[in-house]
Amino acid sequence: MLIYRKTNRFQNQYFTYFYFVDIHQILLKYWGFISFRPMQEDIIRSVLNGNDTLALLPTGGGKSICFQVPAMTIEGLCIVVTPLIALMRDQVENLKKKGIDAVAIYSGMHPYEMEVAINNCIFNKKKFLYCSPERLETDLIRLNIERMGVNLVAVDEAHCISQWGYDFRPSYLKIAEIRQYLPDVPFLALTATATPKVVDDIQEKLNFKKKNFFQQSFERKNLTYVVQLEEDKLKRLLKVATNLKGSGIVYVRNRKKTVEISDFLNKNSIRSDFYHAGLDNRQRAIKQTAWMKGETRVMVSTNAFGMGIDKPNVRFVAHMDLTDSLEAYFQEAGRGGRDGKSAYAVLLFEKADIMDAEKFLESRFPDIQTIRNVYQSLGSINQLAIGSGKDVTIDFDLYAFCSQFNFNQTDVIHSLGFLEKEGYLLLQDVTNAESKIHFKTSKEDLYKFQVEHARFDKFIKVLLRSYSGLFTEFVKINESEIAKRSELKIEEVKKLLFALDKFDIISYLSGKSQPQIVYLTERLDAGNIRISAEHYLDRKKEAQIRLQSVIQYITNDSKCRSRQLLEYFGENDSRRCGRCDVCIERNKIELNELEFDTVVDQIKPFLLSSSLTVEEVTGLVRSVNEGKVIRVIQWLLDNEKVVYDEERKLRWKGK
Repeated sequence: MLIYRKTNRFQNQYFTYFYFVDIHQILLKYWGFISFRPMQEDIIRSVLNGNDTLALLPTGGGKSICFQVPAMTIEGLCIVVTPLIALMRDQVENLKKKGIDAVAIYSGMHPYEMEVAINNCIFNKKKFLYCSPERLETDLIRLNIERMGVNLVAVDEAHCISQWGYDFRPSYLKIAEIRQYLPDVPFLALTATATPKVVDDIQEKLNFKKKNFFQQSFERKNLTYVVQLEEDKLKRLLKVATNLKGSGIVYVRNRKKTVEISDFLNKNSIRSDFYHAGLDNRQRAIKQTAWMKGETRVMVSTNAFGMGIDKPNVRFVAHMDLTDSLEAYFQEAGRGGRDGKSAYAVLLFEKADIMDAEKFLESRFPDIQTIRNVYQSLGSINQLAIGSGKDVTIDFDLYAFCSQFNFNQTDVIHSLGFLEKEGYLLLQDVTNAESKIHFKTSKEDLYKFQVEHARFDKFIKVLLRSYSGLFTEFVKINESEIAKRSELKIEEVKKLLFALDKFDIISYLSGKSQPQIVYLTERLDAGNIRISAEHYLDRKKEAQIRLQSVIQYITNDSKCRSRQLLEYFGENDSRRCGRCDVCIERNKIELNELEFDTVVDQIKPFLLSSSLTVEEVTGLVRSVNEGKVIRVIQWLLDNEKVVYDEERKLRWKGK
């Protein structure tokens, strides 16, 4: 039983409440688990004690539990800041299925929909408000945040706040500004991938009162990392998919490859499907459901697939192209083996892939004038006047846009990425796929309307019978289902919905099927678009460093793959895994761990202080035969632990 004390400020008066709760009961009641995963309980207790906390948990480590449980433990609303709109909507839906009130606000929503959501947070005691960082800095939030009874601010994907992180977003830098409205509310930052430098940066940028972070080891003992230099990658992939039973994910860089590789696997009797951001929400939902159920065995995808997907029995994750960073690779590979059983992370590459990755990196940084030209053309095609357009949402057809202005599609995508990171606009992938309605009138006024406008009466009754909660919040609807129930055509249903919207009886948001662009600021003259040359060059340099880390990882075949990844994330005291492709080769020297360590312990002190011949080194070792000592020396040479000097003598490299 945990006793939690909380002090709230209201109209300059302070009130202290004591809550008698059991976090284990909350965990069991809503999530069905009888115990926490490693470190979850420590993080939760830190938050409940009012401490700013950083939780560094690897993919699949259960980050959401760390803020959802404490938020359910005490009175009030938890604000969850995340840039991932698809994940935001999924978590809101999952919480609602558990009987927990949650709502989301993000750029691109209808203003009235956001207003309804905020009112529900203030008056209807929602437990969770998922919010994009861009919306958090608006007056709509800041003028109302003190009235919401906030008990916790959770910042997901917290590495986005750091310019040293692999997905820096300037909007994250403004999150800490809300502390002035919530001086006594703890912040919980969460991320799956952060180097030591980024860990420090997160705490500093969020104005932690004192440093306080919990880091679970990045080591995945059930996950075997394999890197193979392979000329025929498809043939090797087929062997992987044939030999490793169970579900799999294959990651590729572009959409065309998803289709081609999926077709190849299907032709070779591996049930496969493809997935990418160009599919509409309905297609993606069908494909994802089939894969989750095991009807499709292998999903071939771009990096659009996987975020928020928690399928436990993924037996392999294969990469056919190099990722931009080890952070991205670790996160994607980590989707394998979440059930704790053996799984494989396989990266297949050929030498040309390194040059392709370097070219792709260059393409991610179009010149600044191209970025300005894209911005200028967007304003022209949408007829937005200079100084107007803030919070305006427009449908965006990439192919049509590029055709009209003769742009390269890659240049446009990455130019939009820069404009997004600089805070000018936001490119969103189908933000309102489903249609929604909300009754704006009271039940009494609605009855009067039905009497006065009899032609709507039957239709309104169908709506009220079909959906609940229509008077308190926006509710997703399906026009096809409504058409069946009201014995109308879909076109007639839409006309009636638009008509009711015009009468101000409902607010009807028709579903979208295209990506959308949201203007976060008034439209500027392209010449006034400021993209700091220093930031531009710094980001490019950081991207190059991260790519070099990937190249180093795949080309270093002398150090355990797991150790390479762990050292990248600051864990320097790990042991070799014994299972990766490097360790398998290392095992061929046929020494057990004790024999290997005995040889190293005996020769290292001498080689640190002087250079010796191979014969002199072998003569130093007792209790291990000469042949095995030679094999250890060769391994140390291969791993660059020892080197030859100019006289062809051995010396220890480094300390």
